[in-house]
Amino acid sequence: MDYQNIIVDTEDHISVVTVNRPDKLNALNRKTIEELHEALKSLDQDEQVRAIIITGSGTKAFVAGADIAEFSDFSAAEGKQLAAKGQRLLFDFIENLSTPVIAAINGFALGGGLELAMACHFRVASDNARMGLPEVSLGVIPGYGGTQRLPQLVGKGRAMEMIMTGGMIGTEQAHLSGLINHMVAQEQLIPLCKEIASKIIKNSPKAIASAIDAVNAGFGKKGYEKEIENFGASFGTEDFKEGTTAFLQKRKPEFTGK
Repeated sequence: MDYQNIIVDTEDHISVVTVNRPDKLNALNRKTIEELHEALKSLDQDEQVRAIIITGSGTKAFVAGADIAEFSDFSAAEGKQLAAKGQRLLFDFIENLSTPVIAAINGFALGGGLELAMACHFRVASDNARMGLPEVSLGVIPGYGGTQRLPQLVGKGRAMEMIMTGGMIGTEQAHLSGLINHMVAQEQLIPLCKEIASKIIKNSPKAIASAIDAVNAGFGKKGYEKEIENFGASFGTEDFKEGTTAFLQKRKPEFTGK
């Protein structure tokens, strides 16, 4: 299948899926989310594919967030639908995929980009990577699972600080907090991910799929429903209108709390 925004390369039972929108720092738009869903669904059904690596094109960004211009004029109902559909199509889909998925974070992983990485079964990052959830600076909250997966990975306190400040952390802090499993020089990122994948594919695919299912069963789903509800409600606020307008106009927002 031909894709516009992603590249799929399979060799020795390992598939590398690359988000390929370098002019947009690989930002996620609806088309890219749909293409990732279709590619991952196909790879999961391919018995020759035993592990998947997701990365971004170029050296600057893994995925530098969602494409804000696509939803800056959405209503609260449209915002809720955006989060619900995105979680179903991609983020929850990846988390529950029976084929192991490794995120190879090769630069900025912000907002939806970090949420994409966190939906993967584990993460490896290059030493130039920067990670964060800056959504509150737009008057909205993380809507693709960030309020749930970040606390699971780094703990409630660290997650609260990252979400409320909207700040970025580097690879070393991400490694110390458990957000990523390994940090390497950029040129070693994909080779290390392939090395780990090569160890995984020697094991039973059935047992690995069962282990993924068992681990995921330990985390409740009610929090994701609350995130979708609150994400949608954010779209009805004056702060959201100000935050997204300021972003698109490249100025600092002036929030009123309304």
